[in-house]
Amino acid sequence: MSTEASGMIECRPGARLWGPDDEDSVWHAAIDLFLLNNGNAYDALACIFGIRNHFDFRPLAEERGFPSDASKGLQTEYAAYGGPPDVHGTTWITWAELASTDWQEVDRSGTRSRESVAGDKTHWGPVWSVMRTLGELHGADHVRLVAWFH
Repeated sequence: MSTEASGMIECRPGARLWGPDDEDSVWHAAIDLFLLNNGNAYDALACIFGIRNHFDFRPLAEERGFPSDASKGLQTEYAAYGGPPDVHGTTWITWAELASTDWQEVDRSGTRSRESVAGDKTHWGPVWSVMRTLGELHGADHVRLVAWFH
């Protein structure tokens, strides 16, 4: 049985302007992962999210759950997939975390680097490009990818 990734990039523009604790510093849905990512390479899912991690990567963001402060758009999208009964591995990662990642780190076998399976030149490149741009505009800590698997 195959595993598909779904999710959304969110940003919190008010946090940069008024601070993260301001009542107007809420998350906003930015773009659906479906529009940016057209593959489900298992080595990339293992590397980033720990999903189907037969490659023995140290996952960047494994099983963090659904963010309690998610945007309305993300909540709606997640609910459309059925939420926890119908999806698994729900997690999130900020652009700040991704930007500070050692992309040369390899899996346990030493044959696959993070860059080779999920870097800018893979099908994840468009996702990182959007997150990078939003991070430049709103701050790296105020941009995140929320993902789940089915």
